[in-house]
Amino acid sequence: MAKPMTKVIAVYRQPKDTMNFDKYYAETHTPLAKKLPGLRRLEVTKVTGTPSGASDVYQVAELYFDDAAARERALASKEGKALVDDLPKFAAGIVGVYFGDGREA
Repeated sequence: MAKPMTKVIAVYRQPKDTMNFDKYYAETHTPLAKKLPGLRRLEVTKVTGTPSGASDVYQVAELYFDDAAARERALASKEGKALVDDLPKFAAGIVGVYFGDGREA
């Protein structure tokens, strides 16, 4: 059985300019996220729709850590502060950040 992990989940609603969002996210934000100490996995999902059609969610990013203490250390680090400080530069007003515990079912 897989070990449970703690996640930071960023949910991005539809940006005004998807091309600029995607470029900034790939070239600037993702490299910052990958520098987080203790990061075990980064999974990014582009939302393509819902069973009833379009979605107001554009993208979801999940950052996996071993436990809550590792997550908190990562967010408190200089790399974590840089990542958080970067969010308003491209996602002001369209991102929600959540903490969660994941497990394989």
